[in-house]
Amino acid sequence: METVLKNTRPTAKQMFLDPRTKILLCLTVSSVMISSDSFGIMNIVLPCLAAIPLLFLILLKKPQIAAYYAVMYLFTATVPRLLMPHVSPLFNLLFTGMIAMFTKLIPGMSMFCLLVLTTTVSEFVAAMDRLHIPKKFSIPVSVMFRFFPTIREEYKAIRDAMRLREVGSWRNPMEMLEYRMVPLLTGLVTIGNELSTSALTRGLDSPVRRTNVCPIGFHWQDGVALLLCIAVITCFVLSTFYGW
Repeated sequence: METVLKNTRPTAKQMFLDPRTKILLCLTVSSVMISSDSFGIMNIVLPCLAAIPLLFLILLKKPQIAAYYAVMYLFTATVPRLLMPHVSPLFNLLFTGMIAMFTKLIPGMSMFCLLVLTTTVSEFVAAMDRLHIPKKFSIPVSVMFRFFPTIREEYKAIRDAMRLREVGSWRNPMEMLEYRMVPLLTGLVTIGNELSTSALTRGLDSPVRRTNVCPIGFHWQDGVALLLCIAVITCFVLSTFYGW
């Protein structure tokens, strides 16, 4: 059994990366995109960072979502530069500034969504145990990994039920808010309690070291991702403190 598990290769659903590598990539992309400005060497680094979620979407065979991401990023990256010289300062501050802010947020948000969608709770808990992260952090985050997909499933169920009753359409926003959002918000409390109870039932809070059958581990692609993160952080430091 142990030999079979060690020889199991990561699937495309895992983005061919260890969960710890995906967490590092998510933190690197989001922090550097938000903290840096587009000048000097960062004019090359920032588009490369924005292309990382696009690459993973292509690897996961999500061409439609990848196209949406590419169009949205290109729109938010080019429109402010085209409109800025031709609009008033007030409009420039309200509109183009808001769009430019999305350029910094979209890659980090996309990486977080990919992290949640491609990492199971067992893989995340195993990765946290390997890093010796305290249970006070790993248990709430592991519950969160199931919380967002459960919210989506709950909303789909409420939406289908309201469609069968022909109530709560977009033509009547107040009715939709009453018949869709109110049941969803009410169910969120129950969902959170159930997921917390499920995590405790599985023994996630046990002080004894847990065994895990998830085939996590570092491979050559994790080394490439680590070198990429080191190179990006180095470029960020050189650009911030030395003006490269």
